[in-house]
Order: sequence, then structure tokens, then C-alpha cells
Amino acid sequence: MIDALRHTLGRLRRRADGSTVLEFAFVAPVLILLLFGTMEVGMIFFADSLLEGGLREASRFGLTGAPPPTGTREDYIVKVVNQNGAGVVKIDASNITTLVYPNFTSVGEPEPYTDTNGNSAHDAGEPFTDINCNTVWDPDMGKSGLGHGGEVVLYTVNYELQLMTGLLAPMMGKDGKFPLAASVVVRNEPFDDGDPAC
Repeated sequence: MIDALRHTLGRLRRRADGSTVLEFAFVAPVLILLLFGTMEVGMIFFADSLLEGGLREASRFGLTGAPPPTGTREDYIVKVVNQNGAGVVKIDASNITTLVYPNFTSVGEPEPYTDTNGNSAHDAGEPFTDINCNTVWDPDMGKSGLGHGGEVVLYTVNYELQLMTGLLAPMMGKDGKFPLAASVVVRNEPFDDGDPAC
């Protein structure tokens, strides 16, 4: 009985017919996950590069103050971003914001105010300079629009890239989408388009 068992185990040890298939069954999921992960990350980097390049080209048009061939300047800026998106990045007007500032050091800064009570914060009733012309104090003095000649404009675009597969969705992004953002700050050329005052 023991000899028969040894003989059977010895035969099984020498046989390797299914071992390759079994090893592949263990390794294949890891390889597939690695392959799809590499493709997804590559697509994210590619889309991010397209988004940044498209926004840079759009801001180059915007800073000239030139009238677009068709439509409004805002619509044409969206069109330029999409033209540079190679079909991967497709935005609409809701994805892009533009804020106008008097100079580069003002970008993202609050409207100037007089701190009458000395608490280092703006409180209701404290006098302030209404840079963006909306009659209320704002923690960011940027004014919506493309600006006038010589003004500084911050272009920002936010976009959600649809992931190629749902395989990595639980690990990357949210609801199968990965958020991308790009911004660029430029000074408009000194074009004359009217009075820049409020």
C-alpha cells in the first residue's frame, strides 16, 4: 500500500501537463491589471498634456483682443481648447473660467480693505476697494471676463476625463471619471476696446 502511494506521488511529481496553465491562471489577473493600469495612467497624462496645451493656445488668442472669425471671443476660446484636444478632451463653456486682475501680484488676492477692528479679517461694514465692480467685498478680487488691454487674465479649465475601463475606477477618480485641471496667467496686449472702468 505504501509502495503504491509512493509510486503514484512520484508519477504526479514528474507530470507537469497542467502546471503552465495553473501558473498562468495565477499570474494573468495581475498582468491584465498592470496592462490596463498602464494604459489608463498613460491616457490621463496624455489628456492632461492636451488640456494644458489647448488652454495655452486659447490664452494666446485671448490676450490679443482680436475679434474671432465666428461667434464671441469666449466661444472661440472654448473652440481652440477643443481643437487642441485631439478628440480626447472636449470641453464646453461651463468647464472654463476667466478672471481679470489689474496685475500679476493681484492674482488670487482679496480686495483691499481697511481693517478697522484689527482682527486681520474683513468684517461687514469695513471699507474696501471694489476692484471687481460687484459692490461686495470678495476674498478674490478677480472679475469675470477676458479683460481689457494691459490687464492680467487667469484662465482655468476643469475637466473630468472618462476612464477607458471601469476596471480601475474604484482606485482612480470618481464614478469612472478622473478630474483634470489646468490654468495659465497672461497679460493682455495693449489693445483699445473701450474704457476698462466699472
